Amino acid sequence: MRGTSLRVAVLNYDYCKPDKCNIECVAFCPINKSGSKAIELSDIVKGKPVIYEETCIGCGICIKKCPFGAIDIVNLPDEFGEEEIHRYKVNGFKLFGIITPKRGYVIGLLGKNSTGKSTILRILSGELVPNFGDPQAKLTKEQVLDRFKGKELYDYFSLLYSGKLKIIHKIQYVEYASKFLKGTVNELLTKVDDRGKIDEVKSLLNLSPMWTKDVRYLSGGELQKLLVAAALLREADVYLFDEPSSYLDIRERINMANSIRELTKGKYVVVVEHDLIVLDYLTDLINIIYGKSSVYGRVSKTYTSRVGINNFLKGYLPAENMQIRSDEIKFNLKELTDLDLTANAQPKVIWTGLSKKLDGFSLEVEEGYAREGEVIGIVGPNGIGKTTFMRILVSEIKPDEGQVLTEGLSLSYKPQRIAPNYDGTVQEFLESVRKDVLSSSNWFFEEVVKRLNLHRILESKVIDLSGGELQKLYVTASLAKEADVYVIDEPSSYLDVEERYIVAKAIKRVTRERKSVTFMVDHDLALHDYIADRVMVFTGAPGLKGYAKKPQSLSSGMNEFLKELGITFRRDMDSGRPRVNKPGSYLDRIQKENNEYYSMKIVREESNT
Repeated sequence: MRGTSLRVAVLNYDYCKPDKCNIECVAFCPINKSGSKAIELSDIVKGKPVIYEETCIGCGICIKKCPFGAIDIVNLPDEFGEEEIHRYKVNGFKLFGIITPKRGYVIGLLGKNSTGKSTILRILSGELVPNFGDPQAKLTKEQVLDRFKGKELYDYFSLLYSGKLKIIHKIQYVEYASKFLKGTVNELLTKVDDRGKIDEVKSLLNLSPMWTKDVRYLSGGELQKLLVAAALLREADVYLFDEPSSYLDIRERINMANSIRELTKGKYVVVVEHDLIVLDYLTDLINIIYGKSSVYGRVSKTYTSRVGINNFLKGYLPAENMQIRSDEIKFNLKELTDLDLTANAQPKVIWTGLSKKLDGFSLEVEEGYAREGEVIGIVGPNGIGKTTFMRILVSEIKPDEGQVLTEGLSLSYKPQRIAPNYDGTVQEFLESVRKDVLSSSNWFFEEVVKRLNLHRILESKVIDLSGGELQKLYVTASLAKEADVYVIDEPSSYLDVEERYIVAKAIKRVTRERKSVTFMVDHDLALHDYIADRVMVFTGAPGLKGYAKKPQSLSSGMNEFLKELGITFRRDMDSGRPRVNKPGSYLDRIQKENNEYYSMKIVREESNT
């Protein structure tokens, strides 16, 4: 279709239930009423509707009439049509544009979930042959090359399809690895070591504590490190990493980033990542993937990492003159947040010194308190006792010594590990927590439920949800509950950047308005920087002994935490977001000399050399 606009009509056939409705989409379509056909039931999709984009006028009546929210129709600029790369099925997701890999550069992909990032990796790896918008087409590799003639991409795909590029693709969901791999970490990595770098990788990724473990018993973070290590040990021309920081703590994330940069020099490297600090630190260039989740995605022009991330936060891409989000994600730079910690806020949760021994691990916690309306960020490496402290707070386990004085206070807990163990729909689950949570007059429905797209899956069974959908559901349910104390353990897992900040803003607003207290554990330090009033720092020997300091100011707590890691953060001069200094850089040296590991100062970027 060519004209004033390009129309993308998407019908989610998992949501579509023609046997449970009156086929309102077909009955109320004005084009159908005029004698033409814009939507009809079809044998192509087993008796479900098909929307004909050529005749559809995009009036939106079918969208409003569908009782299951299964239809999306988006009008796009006509020039998008020249960039059609792939469509999965009739009325399915459509990808516009693709990145151009550059040898010797690490390219990052930044964008919402379900907008095509993993699809791009599959096309670049050769696992998926693009159909250029025609889901019925089965193109040969020669036909694909014809479409790319005269473009910079031609050289890459010519090498790929002629077998001259060896590809390594680190998958997104590391949980699958334990189901198919057998043996110890040492045995598996020795088998795949094409490059003779096993000792170097073992050191860079700190694999010694897990070296002799059986893969079946590895944690999520250990599985992640195993897959990253296996990818780096293989000899290849192209390295593709899909969310390599998931489950890793901040030290492990920086180690992972350093390992990728060190061991892929001169190669094609593409990374999908949602942790902005890691993405900024790891990549040279960035392509932003924007669009509507599960409907369409479009690839932006290429930006330098700093500029690309800042444009993403602003929600505006100047090179395309494209608004990709209505609101800007802002980092407010001040020592204290808008909560008055000195006068009005009263202590709400108080605990004495605590100690707990559990399965060979011991935890000691300093006495402390949290004030009403306060968000307490909890930081520290994996295996150091953060989740154990959370479990003590919600009375899931009792301390051996000391006590938490939360008698008479209501608690809401989002655990670290979530499981689809509810026998019912998403709607039933949410309404079991709070009856009016889905009321359109409720700000929570508009700002949390709808912005996280949970309203689209209300009819879905909880047991059928993906990891990201399940995470959003459990975080939303925990915040929907009226409580005095919220304990939120790793809310960013599986969430994209926009979803993380939607959740963060909801946590802040819920905590403030209800004068509650929220304890938040997460490894994405930008989230703590964004909403935490104070932080608790956990130190010690992972897996053996942990020690938790009492809450302290964000500035002093993060400074203490980063000093132990030997990492310094500066502030971006445009967005104010925290950025990791390169080890040994001018700013890194100066900040360490001044004992300023977590800087609140805006600095010029060219000085970080």
